[in-house]
Amino acid sequence: MSVYSMTGYASAQYGATAEGAEAPAGNRRLGLEIRSVNSRFLDLSFRLPDELRAHEPALRTLLTSRLKRGKVEVRAAIESEDGGALPQPSPQQLQRLVSAQDTIQAWLPNARPLSVSDALRLCSTGDGDRAQDWGSVLPALAGQALEAMVQARAREGERLADMLHDRLQQLRALAQTATPLIPQLVEQQRQRFVERWKEAMALAEGAVAPEAAQDRALTEATAFAIRIDVAEEVTRLDSHLVEIERLLKKGGEIGKRLDFLIQELHREANTLGSKSAALELTRISVDMKVLIEQMREQVQNIE
Repeated sequence: MSVYSMTGYASAQYGATAEGAEAPAGNRRLGLEIRSVNSRFLDLSFRLPDELRAHEPALRTLLTSRLKRGKVEVRAAIESEDGGALPQPSPQQLQRLVSAQDTIQAWLPNARPLSVSDALRLCSTGDGDRAQDWGSVLPALAGQALEAMVQARAREGERLADMLHDRLQQLRALAQTATPLIPQLVEQQRQRFVERWKEAMALAEGAVAPEAAQDRALTEATAFAIRIDVAEEVTRLDSHLVEIERLLKKGGEIGKRLDFLIQELHREANTLGSKSAALELTRISVDMKVLIEQMREQVQNIE
């Protein structure tokens, strides 16, 4: 299964100029756009003309069947193929408008007369079955646009997965670099404690038992080794990297789990830095946090 981004865009049109099709409402064209950006949940919004408002529930059902997360906006517009030319009311339409106006003014004498713009608007939308005509093609048009957007999200998701794989390899290399540094640091510190023990014995001139001084030095060296040991952090970090790789291979709805694992990676990198006893370990911790932050930004876009 693919990894899907929450970012995508697609559009589709249906009208007199569409190949092999003819607009159901004469010379008008239906255009539909779907835009999607990242969000914690699935957030749908619709901007539809009045003729299509009744079909919003069907569009919502279609989108929820394919999308799990993201802020998704659906826009639809009905345009005229003749470049916005004024409608040509028929004499019958005008007669009906005049008759309706006379009836209304007989009951409501203060009602204002119809203007030219009112007449044009009423004549252009007076065909009562237009909404039903558009509704017959809207589901197929929305399905076409939705499929195109899902494919766009899959392509973007593939790019994000490739970037995450690259960062995972870099993090694993840094962890492997940090692991052999710990025994070296412990041995260096043990040597320092032994030297300090010898200096203390020379200054004490027998006032302190050699065995007690040596035990104290070894105790301090052991405590230091425990304090700077990051083997546990490196092991947990590696297990998180393995789990992230598994999720990327599995695909599907993995964004929330990836976000949690990124938080855990950041925690282990912080702990490694707090235990740092050498400049090299500090540098490794900083480099890890930079890579993890880059991953966090991209994971926010994964469904």
